[in-house]
Amino acid sequence: MPKGNYLFALDIGSCNIRSVAGEILSNLPLQIIATHVSDAQGIRRGQIFDIEDAANSIRENIEEIEKKIGEKIPELICSIGGSHIQSTTSRGVVAVSRADGEVSQEDVDRVIKAAEAISLPKNKEILHVLPRKFILDKEEGIKDPRGMHGVRLEVEAEIIFGFTPYISNLVKAIEENGITVRDLVFSTLAGSEAVLSKRQKELGCLVLNLGGGSTGLCVFEDGDLLSASTLPIGASHITNDVAIAFQLPIDSAEKLKLKYGFANVNGVQKQEEINLKELGGEEKFILRRKLADVIEARNIEILELVNKELKKIGRERLLPAGVVVIGGGAKMPGIEDLIKRELHLPCQIGFPKDVEGIVDKIDDPSFATAVGLLLWELKEEKPHKKMKVGETFSRIRKWIEGLLP
Repeated sequence: MPKGNYLFALDIGSCNIRSVAGEILSNLPLQIIATHVSDAQGIRRGQIFDIEDAANSIRENIEEIEKKIGEKIPELICSIGGSHIQSTTSRGVVAVSRADGEVSQEDVDRVIKAAEAISLPKNKEILHVLPRKFILDKEEGIKDPRGMHGVRLEVEAEIIFGFTPYISNLVKAIEENGITVRDLVFSTLAGSEAVLSKRQKELGCLVLNLGGGSTGLCVFEDGDLLSASTLPIGASHITNDVAIAFQLPIDSAEKLKLKYGFANVNGVQKQEEINLKELGGEEKFILRRKLADVIEARNIEILELVNKELKKIGRERLLPAGVVVIGGGAKMPGIEDLIKRELHLPCQIGFPKDVEGIVDKIDDPSFATAVGLLLWELKEEKPHKKMKVGETFSRIRKWIEGLLP
């Protein structure tokens, strides 16, 4: 833990970088003491394509939050997203080691390690091993087998993995600023930690992370992660559509989307007009309903892809706790009604909870991932961590060194 019992999180998105500093105090919820948002450069669809630009963007953000807290950041927890993130189900089996048949923590660690032994291409890296259920001598549905007695221990786990070069680029962009990466967490999984209740995870729900360059999905059921994936389409695609439809520069299109955008055509009056001169262009009037029509079309495309993902795992229209939306795209007016209509599920916007301090600064769905990173790190027990972070990144550094002449 950094000195002063501080934790630092960095959420690196395609459009923005968000950092959050949290202080750990005895017998109190996590205290949020500082935040900062800045533009992201060198990043596209959650992936770094220019390390130097990305490193500079990260440094500018970190320097600002260091000014606010008055000390240097030695290490941090960072999000990772992008369409290269995938998940698969794996099973591990071991024999209980103790002579009396009592399951120990060592047995749990070994069976999770066994589940990790899946066949992946050399350019893929495991990020998380998340136990879904344990099976002891064919008795299923066990959440914690420690202390129970048996002979054969099995685990069913969800494995989240990503493309090693992208992971390496992200780590390098941060560590070039003299900061150690304490942990990497899939961005939508981290966001889920900040916005979901235990009951929502038990009943079954989808966390939908509407980011700038991609859309992340995490489906929970019976308290555990059922599936995780990322779609290569996000809010920046809506901006592009607006720019083309109204022949606007991309910056003006973004301003138009943010100021007058509406996710659902039905929520806009038919004759309401917008003067593009307000955005710094020539005097030209367009119907707000036409703008909403362009936005709705792209949102429907995203939600159709989301529905396909739900069909793959047999959960289409079958999540009682519905959809919880996070990310910058969650702030678009009308998005809840559109999701309800297209996915036929209840829907709500996800706001960070279970924290104190400057809560007004992070009372925003786009801060869910950053706050969730801190909460993730504060978990007392984390059997989902596949190995020590240092071991993971030493492997990544070796991979980078292997590329150098």
